[in-house]
Amino acid sequence: MIKFVLLIVGSFLSVVLHGQSAIVPQPVNVTYGSMFFDITASKIRTTTPENLSFEIDYLRASLRERAKQNPSEVFRSDSLSIPIVLQLFNPDTLLPEGWYSLRTSENEVFISATSKTGIFYGIQSLLQLCTLRGDKRLVVQETLIRGDFPRFAWRGMHLDVSRHFFPIEFIKRYIDMIALHKMNVFHWHLTDDQGWRIEIKQFPKLTEIGGWRNSSMVGHYSEHRYDSLRYGGFYTQAEIREVVQYATLRKITIVPEIEMPGHAMAALTAYPEFSCNGGPFTVPGKWGVFDDVFCPKEETFQFLEKVLDEVCTLFPGKFIHIGGDECPKTRWKTCKNCQKRIQDEKLKDEHELQSYFIQRMEKYLNAKGRQIIGWDEILEGGLAPNAAVMSWRGTEGGIEAARLKHPVVMTPGSHCYFDHYQGNPRQETVAIGGFTPLEKVYQYDPIPADLNAEERKYILGAQANVWTEYIPNKEHVEYMALPRMAAMAEVLWSYPEKRDYADFFRRIESLEETYENKGFNYSVSFRRPQITTFSKNGELRMKLDPPSPDKQLNYRILQADMSILLPAQEGKGEIPISIQQVPQERMTIEAWIAGDETKTVVGFLPLFMSRATAKAVTLKTQPSKHYPGSGSGTLTDGVSATLPRINSEWLGWSGDDVEMTVDLGAKMSISEVSIGQLVDHMNWIYEPSAWKISVSEDGLNYQAVATQLSPKSTLRKVHFKFIGKNARYVRIEAKNPGKIPDGKAGAGESSWMMFDEIYVK
Repeated sequence: MIKFVLLIVGSFLSVVLHGQSAIVPQPVNVTYGSMFFDITASKIRTTTPENLSFEIDYLRASLRERAKQNPSEVFRSDSLSIPIVLQLFNPDTLLPEGWYSLRTSENEVFISATSKTGIFYGIQSLLQLCTLRGDKRLVVQETLIRGDFPRFAWRGMHLDVSRHFFPIEFIKRYIDMIALHKMNVFHWHLTDDQGWRIEIKQFPKLTEIGGWRNSSMVGHYSEHRYDSLRYGGFYTQAEIREVVQYATLRKITIVPEIEMPGHAMAALTAYPEFSCNGGPFTVPGKWGVFDDVFCPKEETFQFLEKVLDEVCTLFPGKFIHIGGDECPKTRWKTCKNCQKRIQDEKLKDEHELQSYFIQRMEKYLNAKGRQIIGWDEILEGGLAPNAAVMSWRGTEGGIEAARLKHPVVMTPGSHCYFDHYQGNPRQETVAIGGFTPLEKVYQYDPIPADLNAEERKYILGAQANVWTEYIPNKEHVEYMALPRMAAMAEVLWSYPEKRDYADFFRRIESLEETYENKGFNYSVSFRRPQITTFSKNGELRMKLDPPSPDKQLNYRILQADMSILLPAQEGKGEIPISIQQVPQERMTIEAWIAGDETKTVVGFLPLFMSRATAKAVTLKTQPSKHYPGSGSGTLTDGVSATLPRINSEWLGWSGDDVEMTVDLGAKMSISEVSIGQLVDHMNWIYEPSAWKISVSEDGLNYQAVATQLSPKSTLRKVHFKFIGKNARYVRIEAKNPGKIPDGKAGAGESSWMMFDEIYVK
């Protein structure tokens, strides 16, 4: 007897009210009905002779997993229930790769496709339509997908296993995460300075020595703290073959990355003869970029060719990623072998030497039927003839490569780096920096507006990157990837006109059931309201942004002792803050989605008030367009910027002296001035070489009151104390230290200075 159930259970109410279910990414063409059909004891069959044994087994196992509270009831051989039919067919017209259709009704669940890939994608949609009822029956929503297919051919996720190593069981789990979201490329970053993770039988020391380090950074890079623990690991070739097969069955291509010519310290520690100076080296426990790189001499090329020979036998895909990024030319400039190579090949400089290096490796791989892909630095000095480019330093590299008629994968750090914060850094574990929340990922479009119709054809798609300097374990990987992976998946599958963030937000809330069923450690930061402050007409105001446009917010304000200054009330958008109630005091704003009385996901923002808060600031020299903050008001918005940095919280200047003048609005006695500063030499950010604090009553005549820092000054905040002065205006001058010295990252470049909040007492 065919079973079906009307949707009357309260737990399904939100789905019916919206008339939609939780499929992510959003299908091209879908209609939802109001009924749910019981498939607890369904049988799976195929109407075509093609071998779909894996797809059938995968669907059966996945449905059993969804019904894990009552698995014995699923697929009982003696049951009569709605059949699940999988059908492959040859279309009369050419349909896109991955095309499928799906229909659920009281008679059958029917998935048809032109390929096994399409069948697999249809299965993913079916699984998202399934819900486990309170009575432990598995039901599927009435749905018709007339035809669904991806927008882009490259829908990728990256994982760095060099900085932190993850066992083979987790790599398979990560592939399952990718498959769940109908993505199809796994970019496996296997080698870097901090560890070589792939067995190469001709060079066993790559893993015996290069696969291990004796310490690792603890905390953020700027803290320069280390443990003393031996750390490492690698994948055997047997394990890699196992993973490749696992991914292939799930319609995922693995793109291995073997870094060259830079990021080579692990390899050079094992085989120092392939460096410029012969070593010796150690595998670094420090993150970052190192001057010692592969030397472009014949022995090095022969070594790398043999490495790639083994890599190609393990990975059958078209692309081999050769890195090509962040390669310092320091050693090359003084290396006799490198300078002779430049002369012999009639190259202009070390940048063209890097291009020669990449082109030579490309020719070797092309002869083996493979194509290289590299980070956008491979454009420098001339792009290899057949190379594909991953554009990570913004979109410019991708635009340039597309105009040169080269394949492009877009992966700009602004939207695609999942090692960035996804929520308020004050409520997250330490990350490298940056701020890439769920909504920002969702807003991304891989097609640059600057490209014409012909050039746009060269954009293969995009991918998100998970670099693991600050991601030490598998639970943290999942937390940083989910649910941002879902947003990236929809960006790459669904066409812009089909995408709506409020609807996506609702579907993500439903997708959480799938995450929880699989035990994924996903982030809930996307449900936290965002709180920002700014000054307007001398008044401090806050802006409360709900996590989704259709959500209402509650908020309250607490004083430093956590007593309530302003009780909970509803509100969003711009709201004034009465700083007169708490002069020179700390307070915290809390906000949460209205109706969530448990306040399980609360956004908060601590404020540090002073006489300068909300006051106007005049800048003699405007900050860099790369670090404009929210204008000069960034310096008096009451918010102390975070470390690691979120760029929007800092003002930055490159090579310029800085002069900042605060108008306090009225004459008053002041005796202390502080300003937040960022010092991070690895990223070219330095402390000023000199300071000067001056005050004025009329804004015309200034008196210097301090040039020396107070004892409590730190690299994070500098203080100036002086005998009390009556003043309305406070001027802070900071002298740029000039060019970065030799031996430092960015040597010869202009140094940066970065500042945030000004405090006046």
